[in-house]
Amino acid sequence: MASTTRRGFLGTGSAAGIGYFVAAGSRPAWSNSAIEQMNVASIGVGGKGGSDSENAAQFGNVVAICDVDRNTLESKGRGEKFKNAEQFTDYREMLDKYGKDIDICTISTPDHMHGPATLACMRLGISCYTQKPLTRTIYEARLLAKVAEETGVCTQMGNQGTALDSSREAIAQISSGVLGTLQEVYAWSNRPVWAQGPGRRMDLDMYRAQALAEVTEQEGDGADPAEIKEIVDELVGGKAEEIARALERLDWKSWLGVAPPREYWPGLYHSFQHRGWWDFGTGALGDMACHMLTVPFASCGLRDPISVQAKSTGHDFDSFPASSIIKFEFPETSERPAIPFWWYDRKGNKPPMEVFQKWGIENVSDSGVLVVGEKGAFYSSDDYCGVYELRGVEKRKVDYEKAEDTGKGNDVNNMFELFRAKQAGDPMIAHSNFIKRAGPLTETILLGNLAVWAAAEGGADGEMGEWGEKVEWDAKNLKVTNLASLKTPHVADLIKPTYAEGYRLD
Repeated sequence: MASTTRRGFLGTGSAAGIGYFVAAGSRPAWSNSAIEQMNVASIGVGGKGGSDSENAAQFGNVVAICDVDRNTLESKGRGEKFKNAEQFTDYREMLDKYGKDIDICTISTPDHMHGPATLACMRLGISCYTQKPLTRTIYEARLLAKVAEETGVCTQMGNQGTALDSSREAIAQISSGVLGTLQEVYAWSNRPVWAQGPGRRMDLDMYRAQALAEVTEQEGDGADPAEIKEIVDELVGGKAEEIARALERLDWKSWLGVAPPREYWPGLYHSFQHRGWWDFGTGALGDMACHMLTVPFASCGLRDPISVQAKSTGHDFDSFPASSIIKFEFPETSERPAIPFWWYDRKGNKPPMEVFQKWGIENVSDSGVLVVGEKGAFYSSDDYCGVYELRGVEKRKVDYEKAEDTGKGNDVNNMFELFRAKQAGDPMIAHSNFIKRAGPLTETILLGNLAVWAAAEGGADGEMGEWGEKVEWDAKNLKVTNLASLKTPHVADLIKPTYAEGYRLD
């Protein structure tokens, strides 16, 4: 482990101390020689956590890794950069032992554990790279921004688009007023790519009832009840054994973390199925809007909406609907008039074609963003607004801060930006920091899920239902001002959660 003298080392803020040289007319040259002394830990090393931990390990010394899946943990530990890292299944134990020695931690857990793990790290003075969405709930997003400001730690949400020169240029273009007076914003996504929709929960009792019904139907009239019971018992026993084997490697209690208790079921929650559940995820909106709204959020002032309304294919207050449409309304500001933002999720669910045809767009991408002004439109055909074109107007010459360039892609660039911020002692170097960008952006996005909750009634045969009740929102105080149905304890948890014992919120 690096010596504690690195604290003084990390306090240097000069360009030379950061490991850069700047030649006239050139971009900064990258070197990790000055930051490789930082101690790194990772919470979640499977899925996206696999690449996040690998990216962080390029720049620092990995002292500890944590994952609730022991197989994933052990596999990661065999990697060259992780073989000396101590392994944990509960991040609280990891922080108890190494918290004072960790400089930067990556948090790549299911959505519901982003907030608890990140808060615990920041309160120990650890700089955090937390995957999007920043949190599962609105209050957590605001709290993370507050704690980041209070502690002065450096932060970055895993949002690769902020590390693209093209998306930064796009922000500068729209901010320049090239589109004229802004009128509306649209985003549409081909997510979800995981299963979600009503009636998906399962446990052994439900499985037994389902198996009994199916076996009885298959055996037909006159079947021996004792034989049916034997078959069902065998099926249930086999499933129980499968669950037991899975729980030998999976720390299910740590996976649940702050969430209400429920039984583990193979393939329903772990791994990468969490986003389809209200208790653990944030749906397609939470998954992709953090990427897709990067440019419009920064350039159109999409902050503190006053209302939001949704329609959906229907949900059961347990799993998110298969598809939804959401309309956010933002108040007038000194820079623009009141403006709506429309969100569409599920492949093929897009804004009306006339919205695009007005600007000569005939072949609409599966995911994308459209910002409409009185003079022209901004159209992006990817998830990060990195590929874009202006319609009806010409690009202006604009100035913007170039992104870090490690030569290893924008995912690594986004990670490196946090390390450079830490090295320089300047949290604002990280463009997706919690204070200015990630916290307020996540607040805005997650409000949409309150409207989805209020639009539980879908249409016939899985079609889109009618518009649910409009949610009127007091952004300053994080309160729904109109609907009593959204002030129940369960819905209140979508705004401000109650953590299970052993975890700290406030």
